[in-house]
Amino acid sequence: MSDANPTEAAILRLTGAVGPGKSIDPTEIARDLAPGPGDAWRQYLSAIRRAAIRLAEAGQIDILRKGKPVPHEQVRGVIRLRARPPEKA
Repeated sequence: MSDANPTEAAILRLTGAVGPGKSIDPTEIARDLAPGPGDAWRQYLSAIRRAAIRLAEAGQIDILRKGKPVPHEQVRGVIRLRARPPEKA
C-alpha cells in the first residue's frame, strides 16, 4: 500500500478499527472520506472498490459477498470489507 493513497489508508484504518471477524460497508469508508451533509461521499465508491481489490490482491483485506470471502476477480454487486485474519501457524 502506498502511504500517499488516502483511500487504501481509510480502508485499512476502518476495517482494523471494527476488530477481527467484523466487516464494514464501503459506504462507511466513503462517508469517512467525505464527511458532512449531502451525498458527496458517493463519488468515492468506485475508487474504494478499486482500492479494496488492490488490498485483497496484496492479502491485506477480505472482500465479502453474502458473508463469504470472494476472490478479487469475482467481485460483483454488494460487498463488505474486513481485515484479513492472521494466518495460523
